Amino acid sequence: MDENRREEFQLLFEKWIDILTTKGPFDHDELVRVLQKLCGLLRIAKGTVEFYQTFRDERNRDGEYFCDCDNGRGDIEINRIRIVTKSSTVMIGTLYIAKEDAPLSEEEYQKADLVMRSLLSFMGRSRMERVVERLGFYDESGWPNLRAYMRYLEQINEQGKLYGHTAVCYNLRHFSLINEEIGRENGDIVMRNYFDIMKETIGDNGIVCHMGGDNFVAVFKTELLEHILDILSGIPVLYDTVNEKRVKVAASTGVFTIPKDFVMKSPGLIMDKIIASSQAARRSLDRPIIFFNSQMLEMREHALKVQRMFPEALEKKEFQVFYQPKVDVNTGNMVGAEALCRWFRNGKTVPPMEFIPIFEQNDTICQLDFYMLDQVCKDIRRWLNEGRQPVRISVNLSRKHLVDVDLLDHLTDIIHSNNIPPQYVEIELTETTTEVGFRALSNVVSGLQQEGVRTSVDDFGMGYSSLNLIRQIPWNVLKIDKSFLPEDDEDPTSITNIMFKHVVSMAQDMGLECITEGVETKKQVELLQKTRCNIAQGFFFDKPLPVKEFEDRLDHRMYDISNKNK
Repeated sequence: MDENRREEFQLLFEKWIDILTTKGPFDHDELVRVLQKLCGLLRIAKGTVEFYQTFRDERNRDGEYFCDCDNGRGDIEINRIRIVTKSSTVMIGTLYIAKEDAPLSEEEYQKADLVMRSLLSFMGRSRMERVVERLGFYDESGWPNLRAYMRYLEQINEQGKLYGHTAVCYNLRHFSLINEEIGRENGDIVMRNYFDIMKETIGDNGIVCHMGGDNFVAVFKTELLEHILDILSGIPVLYDTVNEKRVKVAASTGVFTIPKDFVMKSPGLIMDKIIASSQAARRSLDRPIIFFNSQMLEMREHALKVQRMFPEALEKKEFQVFYQPKVDVNTGNMVGAEALCRWFRNGKTVPPMEFIPIFEQNDTICQLDFYMLDQVCKDIRRWLNEGRQPVRISVNLSRKHLVDVDLLDHLTDIIHSNNIPPQYVEIELTETTTEVGFRALSNVVSGLQQEGVRTSVDDFGMGYSSLNLIRQIPWNVLKIDKSFLPEDDEDPTSITNIMFKHVVSMAQDMGLECITEGVETKKQVELLQKTRCNIAQGFFFDKPLPVKEFEDRLDHRMYDISNKNK
């Protein structure tokens, strides 16, 4: 190269480096112009760059390809540079010259190699920034993730624009049923389309992000709130464009409208509020959208405290079994009992409503249920060893167990390990609210039947397709919820009276043992006698009793119904 060309190259290369090292956005058009001048000066007819995120992508030629310099005469490959980064991304730069041109001189070759390596370095940094952005702020489905949500909150907070925004956390309601009905592939389409509807509605006025599963968060300008809540309340979502098939999707939603005086020390402050209100919405039967209030955080803190107490309480046997007798309303004879959990901590009783719903939020309730069953079996074994004649004891299981594929083995292992005749144990299972849970329930009940363990359906009439429940599953016992039991002053022709009588009659015709819970008055006992619902449980006979008191009842067995006035 002569001096003029060397000087021209030096000026162009300095400009080239300035462009590549400029912080922030760069001028792509200017970069291409300078690159083409450099290639022309060095007699490079064509230059290409390839970028692959993994070795597998390289083998499959599944990557990004760039060619900003090509005069149409690049026939002969003269240089191929392959660079592998520490994160295993692959960059390949290739240079070509025209076949009619003389080979590059050593100086031209070295300068062309320098330009290509500097370009690869720049491209690698640029692409890696995109990879980091994608891996850090997007999930495997390509949706913005929780990190993206947190970053957005911090950005608008830094700009002083939090006020005027509303944050929401929402869970798609009964989405497992949608997957069951239309198939998981179509379910994925529904979820994506619902997400896109939210994203399009929010536009540049906020962000919607995926937390995982069917859980999402969003923040947007409060002026959009009414429109967003319309979507979250339920809209039809298309999943088959050919046949125009749609399914209605709604969400359980927690809402926090950010007030003017709110100070966000961290995005977690907003997350706490929308998660607490979202959890309240999920638990509610009639309020799928709940706005945050300060009591929710207090309740959440209390729930976390109770959860933290559980392992120590279980180890110290603070949970005790109380037994509430079941009585034959015709003879007054005790024929069974239900095991109920009572928690005694630091000399005080923790009411069941203060811990059972909290434990129901995760698998803590399952650990407690297994503990209760084991304690009941130990009591039965001791009664047998002492020469007492036990009655059948029913133990409640939460719906949470239905996701446990080994539930049947867990139950029978506890019974067998205590050497208990299975006829002394009854498992009470509450009606499920979903079809998926219904099938799991059916499998467990059938398996227990084969083991000789009796089963009862608790709170009959409160769950999913109650008639199918007793038609398709081989129960032994039907336990009627107290809400179906008429009050003393209720008209004999009332709907409650009619329904109660027919449920009892149906159970008898199907050969099911029928028990009514919540019996508190003499008139209710008389109603059970008239309708031939032979077994009752309730305060009319006894409250739940500690073990020693229950053993006294067990020794005597009989209740004097005729002289009892309540």
